[in-house]
Amino acid sequence: MESADTDLPELFLRAAKRIRRNQVGKLAPLGLTPAQARALRIIGHQREPLRMTGLADRLGIVPRSATTLVDALAAADLVTRAPDPDNRRATLVTLTPAGQATLARMADARREAAEELFATLTPDQRETLRDLLATLDSATC
Repeated sequence: MESADTDLPELFLRAAKRIRRNQVGKLAPLGLTPAQARALRIIGHQREPLRMTGLADRLGIVPRSATTLVDALAAADLVTRAPDPDNRRATLVTLTPAGQATLARMADARREAAEELFATLTPDQRETLRDLLATLDSATC
């Protein structure tokens, strides 16, 4: 048996992959790829319309790839594009009402995918895991 120090990262990655697989399966009926879903979440969590370059930065991709993602989201009527009034060379992206509804369905799918994985844990174990993950999340590296 491996020690906790050596198997912990592997167990963590396997659990994360399992959540992602479950999530992808639940997103499939929405017709979204994981990249499109991530872009939609980023756009939807902004208070103001987001510039395409800002979306690319947040996604960690080149602007041309962000354009491809937004093209697909716009074709599905999930986002709209408009010229930035402060910079005529920039484009702003905003969720449509259909995009807002899809974002809510995505949140439900993510929650269901996680619940399936965590169902084997007791409520106390889930709370302990939540506390541990929150500690890791707040730690500065």
